[in-house]
Amino acid sequence: MSLPHALILHGLGGSGPAHWQNWLAGELAHHGGTVDLPQFTGPDSPRLAVWLDELGTHLAAMPTSSERVVVAHSLAGLLWLHHAAGEFDGALRVDRVLLVAPPAPDYADEPLIHEFLHPVTDPAALRRAAASTRLVVGGDDRYCPVGKAKLLAEALRVEVDVILDGGHLNVDSGYGPWAAVLKWVRSGRTPLTPR
Repeated sequence: MSLPHALILHGLGGSGPAHWQNWLAGELAHHGGTVDLPQFTGPDSPRLAVWLDELGTHLAAMPTSSERVVVAHSLAGLLWLHHAAGEFDGALRVDRVLLVAPPAPDYADEPLIHEFLHPVTDPAALRRAAASTRLVVGGDDRYCPVGKAKLLAEALRVEVDVILDGGHLNVDSGYGPWAAVLKWVRSGRTPLTPR
């Protein structure tokens, strides 16, 4: 069975070398998968219109000969919701999306992401953008408390995995290598479990 093509999207500030996203890209490439791990313009001062345009370019470049999988961490999760709610382009539709630790759509404590807040949470739009979407959050993520994560999952009508003591599912929370996310990309295996 061939590996899917993975588009891995970073959040605010990008993903450093110890982040699970870089580990995931390396593991997939090592096993013969194709991976796109773009660096968005202005990772420390993101602009929604710029990131949406760049996301569209990377989606358009995904090969159609294999399963197309998107893994979006943190702010990229909100980016994906804005993309999904935008004008539909069937050529950009993917097979699976994993939203990892997105900030709550109404999170107000970080002015750098204000343009990304309050995305449309339309389940029909989400299904136009991807055949299936899953949400995974840390049980103690200060950017998106579990209650808000569950409300987001309900609004989007998607499954949610809660990882106790997972924090923001980033390096600060101990998420470098993360076997469960690799298994999800390779086979869609759920639920997502701790590292």
